Amino acid sequence: MSHAPKLLVIDGYTREARDQLVAGGASTASDLYIQMLIHCGPEGTQCDVLFPSDEGVSLPDSRQLRRYDGVAWTGCSLSVNDDSPQVKGQLQIVRDCFAEGIPGFGSCWAAQIAVVAAGGRVESNPNGREMGIARKIGLTQAGREHPLYSGKPTLFDGFSSHDEHITRLPEGAVALAGNPWTPIQAVAVRHQDGEFWGLQYHPEYDLHELARLTYCRIEKLVRLGFFPNPDEARRYVDLLEALHEDPLRKDVAWLLGIDGDVMDESVRQTEVRNWLNHLVLPTMASRHAVSNQG
Repeated sequence: MSHAPKLLVIDGYTREARDQLVAGGASTASDLYIQMLIHCGPEGTQCDVLFPSDEGVSLPDSRQLRRYDGVAWTGCSLSVNDDSPQVKGQLQIVRDCFAEGIPGFGSCWAAQIAVVAAGGRVESNPNGREMGIARKIGLTQAGREHPLYSGKPTLFDGFSSHDEHITRLPEGAVALAGNPWTPIQAVAVRHQDGEFWGLQYHPEYDLHELARLTYCRIEKLVRLGFFPNPDEARRYVDLLEALHEDPLRKDVAWLLGIDGDVMDESVRQTEVRNWLNHLVLPTMASRHAVSNQG
């Protein structure tokens, strides 16, 4: 195969939500995803970006989607159960990708829309919001044997920020990982001619991005009881930033209970590399062989 993958990154955040993140010092979700995919992909990997929640945006049809070797979805502040044009439009893109056999991948919102598009269900998590670091994510038996987790520890932590979770898998889907807070932390969804590997956690984040996201959500997190007051929230943000600036600060790592699962990029982004190497590139090769035969 002579060319690197061309990928479409879909950032479902509204313009207002993206502006709020940037104002708080965070990167946009699509910028984080593009940076991660190019870093993890073969030399020459290309990424286009789509903002489907923006007013007046034209959503791609099946013919336009076929130009891409894979579609990657960022997190999103919408709810997949909202009866809104923004949500319906994104669900249709997922369905079109399934129908066209285009590999899918993504974080948080991504896993949820893949499940719902294929006939599953997502609901509010009765445990409440999972925020910061999702602890003790363990691979299921299927996860231990799945290429998404090749080379990944069987128990690990991951960056997290979500209120809803997957409660019913559609036919053709399998749970690959879970933890006590969120029983389904990763899924592989086979539907029609396509396959989607989705994570409920965020391999694209680092400590700095988690710090800025927390800063942007201080009011909400205080209201939910994560912090007793805004000053304590800002102290937590400062500790995350300090450890990001100096990963050798054992005192801060110990205090926050943070280790290589989230600090070591090669561990944290194992799933991204595996999606590219075990699903995107083989699908490209298969398509190339079919086109040559034609």
